[in-house]
Amino acid sequence: MTEYLTEIKVRGYHADFYGHVNNARYLEFFEEDRWAQLESKIDLQRWANSGRIFLVVNINVNYRKAVGVGETLLVSTALERVGNKSAVLRQEIVLKQTKECVADALVTFVVRDGSGKAMVMAGELHEELSKLGKP
Repeated sequence: MTEYLTEIKVRGYHADFYGHVNNARYLEFFEEDRWAQLESKIDLQRWANSGRIFLVVNINVNYRKAVGVGETLLVSTALERVGNKSAVLRQEIVLKQTKECVADALVTFVVRDGSGKAMVMAGELHEELSKLGKP
């Protein structure tokens, strides 16, 4: 079951010249839910205290349908796969009323340690990231 922690009412300042959500705004919507998901499942204060930092290194977005002012959107985030030193989140934005997908993204990230190096996605770190579930 998809978990939606983020609900966004599309406002005029989200729109471009054509009255549709501007492509850059989708990145903000995705980021809003990434933080909501991370904060709800991982102790980010503990991460910060130990020098861990969540860093996005690549985002691939598919824009599926234009969205106008006044629509309400739901955003979901789930762990897609975990590699050696990076992992991928699958994110989706849907219309609240119909659940029709308007945009989706694959977001590759690393977790950097206090020395500035990407951490190996194993052990405790892997367990914590697994809390983000599957789509």
